[in-house]
Amino acid sequence: MKKILLTLIAALITLNVLAQKNKIKIETEYGTIVMMLYDNTPKNTANMVKLAKEHYYDSTLFHRCIPEFVIQGGDPKSKHAKPGEALGEGDLGYTVPAEINDSDYHKRGALGVARDNTPDKSGSACQFYIVVGKKFTDIELDKISQKTGHKFSASQREMYKTVGGTPHLDGNYTVFGEVLEGMDIVDKIAAQPRDRKDRPNKDIPMTKVRLMKKKKRFLFF
Repeated sequence: MKKILLTLIAALITLNVLAQKNKIKIETEYGTIVMMLYDNTPKNTANMVKLAKEHYYDSTLFHRCIPEFVIQGGDPKSKHAKPGEALGEGDLGYTVPAEINDSDYHKRGALGVARDNTPDKSGSACQFYIVVGKKFTDIELDKISQKTGHKFSASQREMYKTVGGTPHLDGNYTVFGEVLEGMDIVDKIAAQPRDRKDRPNKDIPMTKVRLMKKKKRFLFF
């Protein structure tokens, strides 16, 4: 019975991955990260697809990298930043509406939208983060829930306990995708030596960010 259940779960995950229309590939000197963008966050997904098609992200840096938390990038000012320059305030002159829901949460590998203290929780047009995260206990999750007022489902609790994430961000930031391949690359980037503002001592640029071409699927009966 357990084997059947695991097989069904794996099948559902595969179907979910195939159902998503858009996938993004980030190339770095450490390797390649492949992410899928969720269909149920259309505004934020469409915005990143647009920027990837325009090659906007090429040469932007992962400018904020914190082990067991996140790596963040996409600041337009990072393209020509001087060593030690503070980053994270750059924008494109607009924000994207929040698309926060209960099904998309900050598990390890989640793709989220950076933002400042916008009352409506709208996010940056260009800056994003990928969750590195850590594992949490039930007691720790209970404390986070009491502090934030956000309730975790049974499946979310299990994910945070066994795989990890950043649960304290749930309900306050839009999650609009997740890493499919390259979490080892994310971990390498997060582990690089950094300054007191969490900017890596050595620049980590996104050398190329592209929307991946859709593969044709054939059904056999």
